[in-house]
Amino acid sequence: MDTFKGIFPALLTPFKKNGQINKQVLRELVEWNIGKGVNGFYVCGSTAESFMLSSEERKSILETVCDQAHGRVPIIAHIGHISTEVAIDLAQHAKQYGVDAISSVPPFYYNFSIDEIQRHYFEIVDTVACPMVVYNFPAFSNVSFSESELSTFFDDERFIALKNTSSDFFLLERLSKKYPNKIFFNGYDEMFLSGLAAGATGAIGSTFNFMAEKFIRIQQLLDANKFDEAQAEQGSANNIISVLCKVGVMSGAKAILRFMGFDFGEAKKPFHELSEDDVVLLKSACESIL
Repeated sequence: MDTFKGIFPALLTPFKKNGQINKQVLRELVEWNIGKGVNGFYVCGSTAESFMLSSEERKSILETVCDQAHGRVPIIAHIGHISTEVAIDLAQHAKQYGVDAISSVPPFYYNFSIDEIQRHYFEIVDTVACPMVVYNFPAFSNVSFSESELSTFFDDERFIALKNTSSDFFLLERLSKKYPNKIFFNGYDEMFLSGLAAGATGAIGSTFNFMAEKFIRIQQLLDANKFDEAQAEQGSANNIISVLCKVGVMSGAKAILRFMGFDFGEAKKPFHELSEDDVVLLKSACESIL
């Protein structure tokens, strides 16, 4: 299980002006982050704009990342979809490409019952023999898992981890104590240090695309019992995240990568392009990492 500990960027998707995926820039991003020492990648999650992509585009992204990483770091493929049939198809493709685990946000929009959601997950793992990371994201999925509902998954050895994009650190602490052999990923980058204190063993995050070194350092400092320094590093990251939230996280994150020399393109519509004022504000906030 140590394979899944540490810092996993939730990869952004670069696009060309014609809307096609820029696979060369995606390869460059993967290579750059491996050089920084990230522990793995989370592919085709929310940060990848996955719900605005076709299944074929999602498969193409995963194939590109797997090829570039070439087994040097573990890959978690997000195969989440509100259709069980589509999720299974994506999971089978991910398994074919040798990913280390799959992950899925719960099916959303239709207010599925917890029984329906649990059947969705179990049908995926019954069909595709690959470790599953449950994705808890109540703010976007409108599904708030309880401790007992998540225990239904974690009592099964096929469910190896939780991606907890939630500020419910009580839930995280209870689960990490109950299941010491499972992996718990913090999901909100701005709360990484808090997640570690509550029992997270690592994190999956969008801002790791361009400042993974800050979060690697936070974990190292906390492991060395240097809490004040870890807190200062979290504060430094949060100065950037605060401005990102103001200008728009998806558009802003891609702009930062463009500042860094990656031909990343814009986020898909209806995401907005940044105004000139937004660009100035964001570039000023990012001076320490540019």
